[in-house]
Amino acid sequence: MSLQKTISLRDAVSLVQDGDTLATSGYGGSGVPEQLIVALEERFLDTGKPENLTLMYAGGQGDGKERGLNHLGHEKLLKRVVGGHYGLIPKIEQLAVENKIEAYNLPEGVITHLYRDVAAGKPGTLSNVGIGTFVDPRLEGGKVNAAAQEDIVELVNLNGEDTLFFKSMPINVAFIRGTTADPDGNITLERETLRLETLAMALAAHNSGGIVICQVERVAEAGSLDARRVRIPGALVDAVVIAEPEYHMQTYGTQYNAAYSGEVRVPLSTLPKLPLNEKKVILRRAAAEIPPNSIVNLGVGMPENIGIISGEERIQDLITLTIDPGVFGGVPMGGLDFGAATNFSASIDHPYQFDFIDGGGLDVAVLGFAECDGQGNVNASRFGKRLSGCGGFINITQNSKKVVFIGTFTSGGLKAEVKDGKMIIHQEGKFSKFVDTIGQVTFSGEYAAARDKEVFYVTERCVFRLNGNALELVEIAPGIDLKTQILDLLPFTPLLSNPVQMNDAIFKQPSLNLRQKMLDLNIEDRLSYDAKKNTIFMDYSGMHVRSDSDLDKIRKAVDNILSPVGKKVLAVVNYERFQADEDVMDAYLDLVRYVEETYYLKVSRYTTSGFMRLKMASGLEKRALTSDVYSNVQTAVDSL
Repeated sequence: MSLQKTISLRDAVSLVQDGDTLATSGYGGSGVPEQLIVALEERFLDTGKPENLTLMYAGGQGDGKERGLNHLGHEKLLKRVVGGHYGLIPKIEQLAVENKIEAYNLPEGVITHLYRDVAAGKPGTLSNVGIGTFVDPRLEGGKVNAAAQEDIVELVNLNGEDTLFFKSMPINVAFIRGTTADPDGNITLERETLRLETLAMALAAHNSGGIVICQVERVAEAGSLDARRVRIPGALVDAVVIAEPEYHMQTYGTQYNAAYSGEVRVPLSTLPKLPLNEKKVILRRAAAEIPPNSIVNLGVGMPENIGIISGEERIQDLITLTIDPGVFGGVPMGGLDFGAATNFSASIDHPYQFDFIDGGGLDVAVLGFAECDGQGNVNASRFGKRLSGCGGFINITQNSKKVVFIGTFTSGGLKAEVKDGKMIIHQEGKFSKFVDTIGQVTFSGEYAAARDKEVFYVTERCVFRLNGNALELVEIAPGIDLKTQILDLLPFTPLLSNPVQMNDAIFKQPSLNLRQKMLDLNIEDRLSYDAKKNTIFMDYSGMHVRSDSDLDKIRKAVDNILSPVGKKVLAVVNYERFQADEDVMDAYLDLVRYVEETYYLKVSRYTTSGFMRLKMASGLEKRALTSDVYSNVQTAVDSL
């Protein structure tokens, strides 16, 4: 069999020339072309060539020690780095901190979109992502160190609004990875955990007049690949190298697991249980902020264990968990397997996942935080001489409808215990996560407040929420003293109205019964009447109407709140993620007719779901009711 495009490692890396811009695929240990990177390092150590490369990558690619892009952490080999995350590549991180390379940190999603825009011949990428953070040129412009002099991010004004312009750069060489190649260079990804940005990178390099080199684990007979499974067309691939198994692990924690590539599903009972400690308290409280039928993004570290909590609470089928490299559904893995998931329902390309995220597709994001100030600003990217980078943090937190930051109140030696339904602090950590001034703005409280974003900050001893431009203390754990264990440790004074005790069940061994709570309509908590505005707000988001009994509950709750008013009212109804089973939908719409005719002066309804807007509008129109269903709350309110 003629292998045509299959060449040796030595020949492959010899194609990289001095001054090239090299782009590499990967997320953690998933999809990293390890053997190509190792071979490039060996060539440099043997010959001193190539020199002065610009390295570009989206997700962090390494194990925090030696693997992945750590192999390229050499002076003279690298001149400039434009990356999404540095925390997993300490050798390059050190070069950046020591000012030995020109280092830039841009949002992960922006870089994945830059690949597409380079491929399309565009001058750059326009995005609101990064406004008000260190990526904003009015702050740092994404520059990590003094050596980074060129402005690669510009502030522009479009239609009266500030936005950011990220400049394109041609890609000379792309290192990508797949599972199987044929002699013509067609690539499939059947044993990979993720699709990543491989296609976008290949298009960008090819259309830049560059070279695409793909690492695979095997080569198939010509014409034997199912064309429907080919993810990178051979016309885009210049060379293929066959990797040794040790350099083609599925993740840095697993050589190969069929569940990670979606070939099999595993019993969720095999997943580990979490001990009841301060971390589980935080995770449980965060999980309680997730509404039914919502799409949830999980960050790396502690947040990734929300997947385990969802298993313990049996709510996996009531929510959709996602991670930013492109996985929908299932249970995300942690540690060196982060990026992979078991029992997932779909995997899409990395840039498309950020289209979804940037466009507001996420209902909830649960992410960790390292520093937070009194205005709700969060630093998750830089701490003194440590440069972790933002990754997808800015994309996710800026655009998710609700954000839940989680972490312990202090760090560096905190000793805490859950005992007798209370949180006991035996020893405080050396470092407070709540500070007067954060080291770098990765999340802008001001930007979030201006957009009325719902933001919570959950710790083991208390919960804050963003209220305007300040943190408000809203919950305190049982066993915690407000003054000595919270207020005295804060360098600022939070808003204090009437903080309540955190749910006792969080601190006890049995489950929180989240499944039953999600299945319950909770209708009494969803209705709010504003007498001054004579307006009732009905929050039906995530509500699932299943039976006549549910309809009775809704009717009684509406009657109880509006009948005593004694006059007709204005109404705003939120139908985001609303569901009604087919056998009760007609009866539900008849109930809507009763409520509108009995109580409303005027009503405005909204949901981002185009399908639900059409379905509701059609049913309302048939009943001669107000049939406008808007796509967002502001338009709905304005219509009144």
